[in-house]
Amino acid sequence: MCRTAHDPPPEGEKAATDAAFTTLLEDTADELYESAPCGYLSTLMDGTIAKVNATLLDWLGLTREDVVGRKRFTDLLTVGGKLYHETHFAPLLRMQGKVSEIALELKGSGGRRLPVLISSTVKTSGDGAPMLIRTTVFDARQRRAYENELLRERRAAEEARRQAEADRERLREALAVLQQSLLPAALPAVPGMAAASYYHTASVDRLGGDFYDLFPLDDKRWAFFLGDVCGKGPQAAAVTSLTRHTLRAAALHDPDPAAALTTLNTVLHEQFTSGDPRYCTAIFGVMEHDATAGTTAVRLASGGHPPALVLRAEGRADYLPTPGGLLIGVLPDPPFTSAETTLGPGDTLLLYTDGLTEARIGPHRELYGDDALRSFAVGCTHGGAHELISALTGLLAGFGEGLDDDTALLALGVPHPPAVPRGHEVT
Repeated sequence: MCRTAHDPPPEGEKAATDAAFTTLLEDTADELYESAPCGYLSTLMDGTIAKVNATLLDWLGLTREDVVGRKRFTDLLTVGGKLYHETHFAPLLRMQGKVSEIALELKGSGGRRLPVLISSTVKTSGDGAPMLIRTTVFDARQRRAYENELLRERRAAEEARRQAEADRERLREALAVLQQSLLPAALPAVPGMAAASYYHTASVDRLGGDFYDLFPLDDKRWAFFLGDVCGKGPQAAAVTSLTRHTLRAAALHDPDPAAALTTLNTVLHEQFTSGDPRYCTAIFGVMEHDATAGTTAVRLASGGHPPALVLRAEGRADYLPTPGGLLIGVLPDPPFTSAETTLGPGDTLLLYTDGLTEARIGPHRELYGDDALRSFAVGCTHGGAHELISALTGLLAGFGEGLDDDTALLALGVPHPPAVPRGHEVT
């Protein structure tokens, strides 16, 4: 049964309480002052120490004779503490009559330093005249140790953050170098043609799987390809490297686009069919420029890749169908068929990866899509390959966060013939 607030305590409990009070009252005011858990001292208005308790003397390792009437409060402070006392502590005390929990350091015997918290109050006479200053001193050594520990941990965390950022930057640099090694350093100059490319990296922390290349087969024919490996990271980079070297070797052995893709499919299927499956999309082509006619014949095949876009000088843009293309590396013997077109002066062939058409736009994050790309390309038909890539680079930048995949672009075009100065026409 619980005792209520109005019920008297049991006789034994009351006796124990009375005994505790009796013991407490046996302590005199002087004893409480001297052995208090904090330091006390009183000073005259000029700072001369008039009274100090044993607790503070023990902390400082000083005797009463060393301090009372011989030292001022500022004599107990470090050099920095004296400066702070003169510029902040004393002025505040004069204006407010009291200050609370000011962090200072006291000098002890043997050069010891004691971090403390100081609170002071000015005692005044009946007519309001200041008489003396009463100061309470709290030992802040444990608090200082705690603050130092926090500071050390903060510095350690900051150093770890800087180290992690430096490691991340080194990783980014290494990935950038590796990514560049998977792409041609620069496109070669193709006689009678203009070639331009662009690669957008969606993440600086992960290797992408998009790739492209342009290289000669002989003194008349040039091979080109562009594709996208499934996945990202080191595994995708390994497949990208294997794909590029395989297509180059296959083209030199048999330049037929369908044959080159068939060879690549065989290599990828045999390499990865028993483990982690890896596949890619690719479009491979061969072109031959006719300097006399000023045209370029193009033959290409696709393996599951978005169709090439042909921009005509007269202001049209149409996709070049490449039927029968399947993902490369999935099936042991997929069919690949070729498509052909001819580029005349001012015409441009655009190859791209799906990062472009699958970019998200608008408030509802809709796909940019094939139709929008064709409409955009119509406005670029009067420029060449370099102008087209420049325009598409601006388009990609405008997607902002909606462009969340790597994107590779390769444009191949036949330039307009140079204008003949008036009066030099051939008749």
